[in-house]
Amino acid sequence: MTTENLSTSLLVQPKRPGGRRQAPKVRWGSPGVYLIAIVLITICITPVLYIVIGGFRTNAQITVDPSGFPSPWEIANYGDVLASSEFWTAMMNSTISAVGTTAGAVLLGVMASYVIARYDFGGRGAMYALFAAGLMFPITVAITPLYLLIRNLGLVNSLAGIILPQIAFALPTTIIILVPFLRAIPKDLEEAASIDGASRLGFFWRMVIPLSLPGVITVGILAFVGSWNGYMLPLFILSDQSLFTLPLGVQNFASQYSVDTARVLAYTSLSMLPALLFFSLFERRIVGGLTGAVKG
Repeated sequence: MTTENLSTSLLVQPKRPGGRRQAPKVRWGSPGVYLIAIVLITICITPVLYIVIGGFRTNAQITVDPSGFPSPWEIANYGDVLASSEFWTAMMNSTISAVGTTAGAVLLGVMASYVIARYDFGGRGAMYALFAAGLMFPITVAITPLYLLIRNLGLVNSLAGIILPQIAFALPTTIIILVPFLRAIPKDLEEAASIDGASRLGFFWRMVIPLSLPGVITVGILAFVGSWNGYMLPLFILSDQSLFTLPLGVQNFASQYSVDTARVLAYTSLSMLPALLFFSLFERRIVGGLTGAVKG
């Protein structure tokens, strides 16, 4: 048997008696890795399940057995929260804040990332490093000077006062993710579009945005969820209860109904439900976008 025939015979998969080829064996990972993953997932999910299930209990049940299951299940707590105008006002404020932050972060992030990724100019590396350094700058450090700046601009106690800073703090993550996507677009494609008469702005809207859509969706989701869960900035900027977002609404509701633990748990469950659903629906988009950013 020649070397070529020997290599061919090794590549051909063995057939079953019925003529079918055997399916390749799936190699499972180490059991220890799966065990650690299960433990971590349990640690993350348990508090969420406790809050959700706790909303279906009464205060007496929580007092007698804090870690037990509802017996019987009570839906009145969720009904009372959904019937309150305070909850829907906070929901609307959070939606406006999250949508505004997402739109601003995506629009400005795409334009800045396009310049950094596609143009050669002095200080491009320093600009990219500056945005990367922004990832290590928490909002808690800048909250005092940021409040003074917002007060001087006359944006205290307004949704615009929290949307603009949230856009600024979302830009570093947006640019770090989008630059590899935009840099991976072949320059030959841009030259071909230029020959066909497309301007740089036309190439940006017709070619760059569609080709970088996975990254755009990823940064949009991250900006939305980050704004929805934001607490520190609204706490300092907003004082009018009619402008409270859901994190502040949870705090205000808990202070009003401090003795009604079950209703507070129901309010908390409903406030975090939209972000959980939004993140769960686009989980694959996020993973795909981050994978593309790493490859780029």
